[in-house]
Amino acid sequence: MANSAGSKKRARQATKRNKHNSQIRAKVRTFIKKVTYALEAGNKEEAQGGFGAMQKMIDQAVSKGLMNKNQAARKKSRLNTQIKAL
Repeated sequence: MANSAGSKKRARQATKRNKHNSQIRAKVRTFIKKVTYALEAGNKEEAQGGFGAMQKMIDQAVSKGLMNKNQAARKKSRLNTQIKAL
């Protein structure tokens, strides 16, 4: 339990930041799933459309430090390869 005023404030900030970061991570996962489902359905147009939005979300997550840049590059590369293969 936080005792000093500074530590109480840090605890509040950490809770608020955790909630915000969780929402962004969930949104990134949702966009990735949309592209994946479009790929599984064989819908190339929908997959390409969703890929652009997904790329933007992933890049934002990387800039905020929520995702490692190499992990983001790997996800984008693998999904793009699958879209091209359709």
